[in-house]
Amino acid sequence: MKKVIGILTVALLSVTISCKDNKVQEEGTMHNNEMQIEGHEEHDHSEMNHEDGHDHGNSESTEREITQNSTKNNATSAMLDAYFEIKNGLVADSKEKTANGGNSLLTAISKFDMSKLSGETHKEYMEIAESAKEHAEHIIKSPIDHQREHFEALSTDITDLVALLGTDKVVYQDFCPMANNNKGANWLSEVKEIKNPYFGSKMLKCGSVKKQIN
Repeated sequence: MKKVIGILTVALLSVTISCKDNKVQEEGTMHNNEMQIEGHEEHDHSEMNHEDGHDHGNSESTEREITQNSTKNNATSAMLDAYFEIKNGLVADSKEKTANGGNSLLTAISKFDMSKLSGETHKEYMEIAESAKEHAEHIIKSPIDHQREHFEALSTDITDLVALLGTDKVVYQDFCPMANNNKGANWLSEVKEIKNPYFGSKMLKCGSVKKQIN
């Protein structure tokens, strides 16, 4: 009888130990699986961020290399006048006046006669005009802070336009060192006196004349 009880006791202990071992093994397997899943999710998230950053980098525009044309050309006058209307609206801190200038610029671009342009000049003009139209459209419908951001890029377009085709106007190229998050930004003006469109009444006199065109 004692021998039978001893055999049963040993068998019970074996089953108990076996169950504990299986439980520990299962828990270890589950833990490893969870770690693999977490690691996989983190990897996917990292790849998503990388792709987003790559796409954003591709949206940045490149600078144009255009030699200054000294021709006394009045064909650009309407676009320059519209640009100055935008600039003066920002100087006056007026979203409405700035938006009106954006509409004037779209009209001036639509009425410009491209038939006299040929070859590379025509290609360059089309690139500048498309970019300027896009910024003008944003300026028309945006709050004034966003208008100022698009004015910075538009200033590059209009400066390139004057360099490409020339102008019969006296134009001043001004520079504000505090615009564009203290990176500095240019703009064109029809008057020599500094009137800052990037800050308006907050810092109206901030900036300097870098050069005179014509």
